[in-house]
Amino acid sequence: MNDARRVVIVGAGPAGVRAAETLVAAGVRPIVIDENARWGGQIYRQPPANGGFERSKKTLYGFEAHKADALHTTMAALLPHIDYRPDTLAWACEAGRLDTLAAGREVSVPFSHLIIASGATDRVLPLPGWTLPGVYTLGAAQVALKAQGCVIGRRVVLAGTGPLLYLVAYQYAKAGAQVAAVLDTSPFSRQIAAAPKLIRVPSTFAKGLYYVGWLKAHGIRIERGVQLVGIRGALNVESIEWRNSGSSSPSEVIDCDAVGVSFGLKPETQLADLAGCRFRFDALNRCWLPELDSAGRSSVRGLYLAGDGAGIAGADAAELAGRRAALALLDDLGIAHPRGPGMADAASLERGLQRIAVFRAGIETAFAPPANCAAQWPDDMTVCRCEEIDAGTLRHCIRGGEASEINRLKALTRVGMGRCQGRMCGEAALQLLAEETGRPLQAVGRLRSQPPVKPIPLSPALYADDVAEIPEEARDE
Repeated sequence: MNDARRVVIVGAGPAGVRAAETLVAAGVRPIVIDENARWGGQIYRQPPANGGFERSKKTLYGFEAHKADALHTTMAALLPHIDYRPDTLAWACEAGRLDTLAAGREVSVPFSHLIIASGATDRVLPLPGWTLPGVYTLGAAQVALKAQGCVIGRRVVLAGTGPLLYLVAYQYAKAGAQVAAVLDTSPFSRQIAAAPKLIRVPSTFAKGLYYVGWLKAHGIRIERGVQLVGIRGALNVESIEWRNSGSSSPSEVIDCDAVGVSFGLKPETQLADLAGCRFRFDALNRCWLPELDSAGRSSVRGLYLAGDGAGIAGADAAELAGRRAALALLDDLGIAHPRGPGMADAASLERGLQRIAVFRAGIETAFAPPANCAAQWPDDMTVCRCEEIDAGTLRHCIRGGEASEINRLKALTRVGMGRCQGRMCGEAALQLLAEETGRPLQAVGRLRSQPPVKPIPLSPALYADDVAEIPEEARDE
């Protein structure tokens, strides 16, 4: 690849792999950077090559085994035609340059065109006890099962809301784990109301119904419309307390030694923010997203987004969006679109994305995060784990009139300044600020990203070119 046309893709999940496939078919050799050791993303995550255990694709991915296999096979065939860099963290981005970390070394990767396919992470909303050992996000529970061949506990409760709640419960139960209960904060009435939109993708809708039916048929308790009171335990998780939302009836306690909890997914947009993309508040995703055209072009020339990092839409949409972003990139380079098997045209890709968008609107309606949950958070509950900031500290700052915008609250309290850079606590801080000021989420601002977007080590080994300048006695520190 010559310097005038240096194409980089961040992420080797469904969006990144299909983007790479489309570019290679047009004669472009992209650099593909992936944080994971093996391609597939979170949804089609592969076990480690030498993990010491074997599980079939059917066991790992269930109904999606054929899609996972197709994606894995496609990427394997692409390897001779791309510059693939696994185990590489993209931790910062600016005009024409991506900062990465691989094998303990910092490597600067220049680009002329960049496709960010960074995926999503769990939406985390705290509740009392959420920092106890034994509490995981649903995504982490999936990683344990797929990549490590284990489950998070002997007796597990899965709580929160979203389609992932039922999928993980099904996967855990199929793997032989004891799932004590599934506690969904979304009421069943809301899920019924969303059915006309959900039926727009009948195969996916049917799979969701199957998961719920299978869980019930195997005696796994499902409770909907619940309020999560808290997770209990002295040193580790011992139980979870919940009650029916809006009910005056006593709360109930379920014994368990692990809890998986999340409230849907939110896009990973930090790299796009650092690159200077304009953002807009998206009511459907309940968060700020980069401004994009229908092809995935951002406000920054030569920068494109695809997949859940541009807005939660699922794996099928991510494959379509990855292809569409790659076609837009080819257009901007003046390169003809590839033809042949699997190479859909731009119009059909956009029609597919529009159809899935209606379905996703139904999902967000059916599984909305609990409203006004911040009002129930006790003052002594930790909101920001990294900096050990509790809800009372944030309330004191807000009620004192010192902060009515999220970045001001961050500056005064250090919420979101720790290792996670607000990826875990940012949503909670926004919710609490909106609750305390009586304003909608979009009115309290957007938490600005700062590099590194994920933790990196501070070590002389990162800067190999400067080792000669480090005093002899300090080189091993």
